Amino acid sequence: MFRGINNLTLDAKGRLAVPARYRERIQETCRGQLVVTIDRDHCLLIYPLQEWESLEERLVRLPSLNKQARELQRLLLGHATEVELDGHSRVLLPPELRSFAGLERDVVLLGLGRKFELWQQAAWDARREASLNGDEIGAGGLPDELARLVL
Repeated sequence: MFRGINNLTLDAKGRLAVPARYRERIQETCRGQLVVTIDRDHCLLIYPLQEWESLEERLVRLPSLNKQARELQRLLLGHATEVELDGHSRVLLPPELRSFAGLERDVVLLGLGRKFELWQQAAWDARREASLNGDEIGAGGLPDELARLVL
């Protein structure tokens, strides 16, 4: 499982140095092969290859006549790009994906269990503040599954 927040810096070529605490797990589980795609929240999602393949199978099986399913497939599958850790444990993020998420230099990598989210620093700071103020989490009330969650 990947967990925690990491403040990182992209280099001039758009490479992300994967924090040391994740490297061994990534090498063990997917031999350094990752998939990067976009998220509707304007961040990037980064999956170990086998986790992505599992999700990809489910996405491909969605009903093709359902407009929402097609839109989700276009976003997630259409932007999915395979990347690999180089010899210095960095991944080169494609320019199109960096542009989509507004990634320039200062970024935040969040470990979210089986995947990562990669945010532009200022966008993450704004999103976190909105969540802490209840603007995001409490909007429209909580679904039953979350209302029953005990922390």
